[in-house]
Order: sequence, then structure tokens, then C-alpha cells
Amino acid sequence: MSEYPILILCLLLVLGVVFVNGWTDAPNSIATCISTKSIKPKYALIMAAICNLLGVLVAFFFLDAVAYTIQDMVDFSMASPSDALVALSSGMLGVCAWGVLTWYFGIPSSESHSLIGGLTGAGLACMTLNLNVSIPFGPTSSWALTLYGLFGSILFGFFVGLGFTKLIQFIFKKVNRSKLRKPFRYAQIFSGGCLAFAHGAQDGLKFVGIFVMAINFAASAHNLNVGYEEIVILEELGNNLWWVAAIVALVIGAGTCIGGFKIIKKIGQGLSKMESYQGFCSDLTSGVGIILASAIGLPISTSQVATSSILGVGAAKGIKRVKWKAFIEMVITWVCCFPGTILIGYIFTLIFLSIPGLGG
Repeated sequence: MSEYPILILCLLLVLGVVFVNGWTDAPNSIATCISTKSIKPKYALIMAAICNLLGVLVAFFFLDAVAYTIQDMVDFSMASPSDALVALSSGMLGVCAWGVLTWYFGIPSSESHSLIGGLTGAGLACMTLNLNVSIPFGPTSSWALTLYGLFGSILFGFFVGLGFTKLIQFIFKKVNRSKLRKPFRYAQIFSGGCLAFAHGAQDGLKFVGIFVMAINFAASAHNLNVGYEEIVILEELGNNLWWVAAIVALVIGAGTCIGGFKIIKKIGQGLSKMESYQGFCSDLTSGVGIILASAIGLPISTSQVATSSILGVGAAKGIKRVKWKAFIEMVITWVCCFPGTILIGYIFTLIFLSIPGLGG
């Protein structure tokens, strides 16, 4: 491994992005649990770390469609494997930079969309340098699936969250509210765990796909022997690569344990003041939406679906109960995410590919 520093750099950057995801994106799954005081912050972080880990591992064997969607985002098949490895490293560096920047300002960013933007920026830089790289477009392309997931998850979160909350309010309208606090507190802890599991299943598999791409490019570029007779990783993940999922799961869990309390405060308290039953509705809505998207291979953002479901839940008591100013701030961040990460990934890729000896 020491003979191939670009491979080590690429894998470290991928793991860096995974860590930043656990650090900045995973807190979305426990924000409402903490804000409603259903669970203490330290226990919430431990729960989120464990459930994220389980989500990655379970999804690797049963819900791996998202990994293939990410791998098909940019077509590196005709480019030099060395150039592809450098471009992938540059894109991941851009994602890390964006994630840390948004965390610093306490703004929930989409690491999923940052990943897609950084990868796309790297692909565009390769196209600028005529390196036989292409970005497929069309109604069934990975970029199209990303847009479907972006708008679909927002609509799903808002309207299902609104409808589910109305249903809960109708079912328990004659029950003394004080008697419901404890049951819904436990219910919200459960739904928060489900959301953390769903986050691991969705985001973890994206990074598994990127990690596997890096291994594949390195194996092609340097004829590395990683223990298999033939590497066809881009076509089939294969259960013998479970260790990749395990590494990603552990790193996401480690990043989650770091916290991200600025983001927890922004999500959990900045959009709408909630009770435990509302937090339960929001988390369960988000978790179900993310799992459904994972099953059909739609890359979506945990922060976006969580935010939209919180808005839907808050709107169930009246539109004026929702803090739209905080929501507008998040929308601005989402809008800036794609162009920002594409630009950073593009610039980093041009810089690194211009260094003699790095590319092919």
C-alpha cells in the first residue's frame, strides 16, 4: 500500500467524507428526540451510532441499489484508472471542505448531494481535460434519479408528516394528553432509532459505492491483488466485500458520536416547537421515506426529508406555528449545495490532475 500514495489518499478522503457525514448529517436523525427531551443527548448519540452502523450493514446485503446509482453518476470506464482515482480523490476533498464549512455555521447540509456534486465536478474537470469521462443524462440517469429523490422526498416528508400527525391527533383526541406523554416519549425513541437506521442504510451505501470505486480504479491502475481472482466491483458488490460496509459503518458511527449539536438545535428547535407525539410522527415519516427511497435506488438527503417532515408536522397545528425563516435559510443552503460542491470538486480536480506524476 505504501507504494501507492494516491490510493491511500483517496481511501482516507472517502473515509473523511464518511466521518463528516456521521458528524454533520447523522445528528438530523436524533434532533427531535433531544429537543423534545425524550432521551438525553449522550444516549441519543450512542443510539444513533449503533443504529447507523446496523443500517449500513443490513442495507449492504438487502438494499444496495443506491450504491449502484452513485457509481453510475459519472462514467470513468474509458478514462485512465489513475486519472479516475485522482479525480475521485479531488471530488472527495471538495465534499469534506463543504461539509466542514456548513457545520461551522451550524447549517444542516446534505452530504448526499455534496457527494454527488463533488463527484460531478470531478467528472466535468476530466471532460474539460479531454480524459474520456462522461456524465450520463436522461430520464433514467443517476442525475435524474437524484432530482426525483430531491423533490419527491420533500413532498413526501411534508404531506405524509402532515397527514400522519392529523391521524394521531384524531385517534387520541379524547385521551388526556398527560397520559400520552410517557408512551409517546418511548415511541419517539423508537422512531428516532428507525430514522438513524434509515440514514445508515441510505447514506452508508452511497459511501460504500464510492469506496468500492476507489478500490476498483486502484486495482486496474496498479494491478493490485486484493484477494479475488477477478475484480468486477462496479458490476456486482458481492457479499465478500462486507468488510467495506463494516469500515464505512464504523466510521459513520464514530462521526455520529462526535455530535453536531449546532445542527441538532437548528433542526430540532429551529423549525417548529414540538411535543413527543409530533417528534414521533416526524421521525417515523422520515425513516419510512428514506427506506422506500433506498429500496428503489433514489439518492435522497436525510436533512431534507427530516426538515420537510418537521414542517408538515408543525403545519398540522397551523402554518403560523412553523418558523419559515429558518426553513428559508436551509433552502438557500440546499440550493447552493450542488453548484458549490461541483465548483469545488472541479477546481480541486483540475489542480491535482495538473501535478506531474499523479494522473495517468
